[in-house]
Amino acid sequence: MTAQNILSGREIIIEFFPIGQTVKVSAMDSATLTEISIQGPSNTPQEMLKRNALKRLEYVLRKNGHI
Repeated sequence: MTAQNILSGREIIIEFFPIGQTVKVSAMDSATLTEISIQGPSNTPQEMLKRNALKRLEYVLRKNGHI
């Protein structure tokens, strides 16, 4: 099961911040106010960065007992 399937039905806010040659991606679960951020090269496809951010958010939500 993918992170997108597990997190479906939850309101997730995703933001992309270009910083020189990198992109900072923040993802926040609005129900728990849990926020994570990752970084990646600016030439990485946005969908891949989004998928990695959602995987990290899922990990943190599981670790904290929210899912």
